[in-house]
Amino acid sequence: MTKAQAAKIERLTRKNDPDATKENILKIATEEFVAAGFSGARVDEIAERTKTSKRMIYYYFGSKEGLYLAVLEQAYTKIRTLESELDLENMPPVQAMAQLIASTFDHDDQNPDFVRLVSIENIHRAEHMKRSVVLSQMNIAVIDIVTEILERGYADGSFVRRVDPVDLHMMISAQCFFRVSNRHTFGAIFERDLSSEELKKRHKSLIVDTIIAFLKTPSPDLI
Repeated sequence: MTKAQAAKIERLTRKNDPDATKENILKIATEEFVAAGFSGARVDEIAERTKTSKRMIYYYFGSKEGLYLAVLEQAYTKIRTLESELDLENMPPVQAMAQLIASTFDHDDQNPDFVRLVSIENIHRAEHMKRSVVLSQMNIAVIDIVTEILERGYADGSFVRRVDPVDLHMMISAQCFFRVSNRHTFGAIFERDLSSEELKKRHKSLIVDTIIAFLKTPSPDLI
């Protein structure tokens, strides 16, 4: 194929269905970044798999880093959107918090690519994420959700343990995230299949019950 023919195909692709083209690029790029990390993923490979070109990818995303950030933003958008659609404000505080924890557990369990992407970005000390205004603004939403549930719980006496909302979000994320990020090493050491339905059900209940019990227990210095 000549350069002129390739350029013509690119123009037609962008014109015919640019949204579908971008979505397909993001899908394949996610697979490549998950498999090879930011440094190892190759834009040439993404272009080949999507039947586009590096020029088209850079047209949409600016650079390899721009594409990687778009992948991260899409991954975080999914979980933040999920949280916003739970209708938690219309549930009693304990039920709302339990639902938020359970939803986080299910999301991480069903989206190992998200866990892998976050782990990769931590290897890079979040140097790419820090450049994204979208990510910094988007993730404030979950703290607002946690804060609202806590305040209602304190008001009606459901919760007595005073805790910083960011700290609580970290607790929830850590317990749900670990069993996916470390399932292979943990499973190999202790000879347990963390992907089994029996263990998933048990761990989900354990994590929800532990955090709810923590919030219902007074701080030791108040006893």
